[in-house]
Amino acid sequence: MRLAGASVAGPPRVQQVLDDVPPASGAVVMGSGILCVDLYAVGQPEVAAVLLWFAAGTWLFLAAVLALRVLNEPGRFAREARSPPALTGVAGTGVLGTAFAAHGYYLAAAALLGLAVISWALLLTPVLRHRETPVPGESFLLTVATQGLAVLGATLAARNGAAWLLIAAIAAAVLGLALYIVTVTRFALRQLLTGHGDQWIAGGALAISALACAKITKADDALGRFASLHGFLDVGALVLWCLAMLWLGPLIAAEALRPRLSYDVRRWATVFPLGMYAACSFAVGQVTGICGIGIFARVWTWVAATVSLFVLVGLIRRSWHVLLG
Repeated sequence: MRLAGASVAGPPRVQQVLDDVPPASGAVVMGSGILCVDLYAVGQPEVAAVLLWFAAGTWLFLAAVLALRVLNEPGRFAREARSPPALTGVAGTGVLGTAFAAHGYYLAAAALLGLAVISWALLLTPVLRHRETPVPGESFLLTVATQGLAVLGATLAARNGAAWLLIAAIAAAVLGLALYIVTVTRFALRQLLTGHGDQWIAGGALAISALACAKITKADDALGRFASLHGFLDVGALVLWCLAMLWLGPLIAAEALRPRLSYDVRRWATVFPLGMYAACSFAVGQVTGICGIGIFARVWTWVAATVSLFVLVGLIRRSWHVLLG
């Protein structure tokens, strides 16, 4: 116990700050990155650009923290790499790449796709081996990280005319859905009332699956390689969107029944699904031609932006307290 006036040796301030960065911090990049895509879609390029560079700066900071942890705390790194929150780094990298692609920075997007694939390949097996039963909401990151590869891969395939990349995106999308089925059968529904924000990923994982299917459809339009599957992909995107929407009511009701208003980094895992609901609705509305879905996307973008402001204030306050010790 620290006594008033006592001189207590402790780790340097920088080390204290680094120790306070949890593995789930990649959710900050996920949430801000997808909201950047949404705001760009509703005609707010200036705000979207600010969010893009905030997400990129956060990604660089977390990459530096990860590198220091590998060098200085390999035991801690190994433990954290086996947990689902470690996949926020993979998902955040994929979402950031998609945001860069939306702004026309395709080279950066391609580099981030390569990093995301490598990270995903290294983390997937350890996370699967050490998953819990029943699983918390953060376990749906298995699907989110995999579908993030599919979304970015399909986006770049359409841009570069790369059929092989489209095939890889289709494979990732199918695997992501398989991982969702495995996870949802082990999901504890009480997490809707007890989760700290990550319970929203149960719906967000289906939303990003719908986005992946829609992106694959648009890429196939550009490449014309799988014309016979076009109708199936359209229906698949719509079905996945509807399934994602089924989660929305229970998730909102659970928040109303048991409000959890204190800041937790996992609240960025709430911002991400909210933003993903808008992003997938933009894409699904385009490929299906259902204008009501596009209207929902525009309205829901501002819902996600409002929630993100409250979470951002919590992040700033938390960071300030950490810096002050």
